[in-house]
Amino acid sequence: MHTINDHIEIYLEYCRYRKRLDSKTLKAYRIDLLQYAAYINTSPDFYSRNILDSYLTLLHKQYKSKTVKRKIASLKAFFHYLSYREILSENPFDKLDIRFREAKLLPKTIPFHSLQTFLSTLYAQKELAPTEYQRHCCIRDIAVIELLFATGMRISELCSLKPQNIDLENNTVRIYGKGAKERILQVGNPDVLAALKLYDETFREDIETCGYFFVNRLCHKLSDQSVRFMINRYTQLANLEQHITPHMFRHSFATLLLEQDVDIRYIQQMLGHSSISTTEIYTHVSNGKQKDILFHRHPRNFMEVGGEGNDE
Repeated sequence: MHTINDHIEIYLEYCRYRKRLDSKTLKAYRIDLLQYAAYINTSPDFYSRNILDSYLTLLHKQYKSKTVKRKIASLKAFFHYLSYREILSENPFDKLDIRFREAKLLPKTIPFHSLQTFLSTLYAQKELAPTEYQRHCCIRDIAVIELLFATGMRISELCSLKPQNIDLENNTVRIYGKGAKERILQVGNPDVLAALKLYDETFREDIETCGYFFVNRLCHKLSDQSVRFMINRYTQLANLEQHITPHMFRHSFATLLLEQDVDIRYIQQMLGHSSISTTEIYTHVSNGKQKDILFHRHPRNFMEVGGEGNDE
């Protein structure tokens, strides 16, 4: 008879080879499922609705709502698999109320003027580079940041780009997102295209050796962490007080497009969101901009019109 740990390993194999989930998702599933296995402490009744319900209550006590939501999703997918394989006659989640109110955290964005300062600092560092090696690093860094902001792609998507995903003749980028979903985005800005072409010419041999489009100094795939360090470095050089992360370029991409009256359905497609409800969080940020415009920039604020208060 299989233990819950056995079922978890079989399920993770299924996720890896049948569902083709990426390594980060598999790692999160493993952490969440083994945590539940440790909670029940080898009890054969791991599928008990009462035990599961008690565990969910414990999660709410220990973690923030976003983490609880992820851990519940991992367990729900696991028990759905066991039910689908007829290992369990009944899915305990079918009779569990897992709904809860989740606080909406507005995405943090980079102000337009800060983005401009950040990019200006990047290009200035390239011109000031004292050595050819440092100049090459700047060429790569510019290409990374320009592409992040030009497409709104996730940092994991950017670091996973292969040379064949970048078409510099047709100016397109083929992106593989969550669940291996594919989307193709156009790159229209001439400065971004020039940055990509210069990077491609400068690092062509390293790219062919590595097999990934963005490479580090050892000709290995550029890591998420390397990009974070890179952004921190240029943030300091630009004297920006705001802490900037790679994902904030994605948030800024979406929010600034909304402010330019781009249809949210197009933004949904460009971001690779499966549901428009995920994209709609950016409308809250955009509404904040709207309030600022109507309160402080509306033309009526600059009109002097006589009223009852001016009668003598």
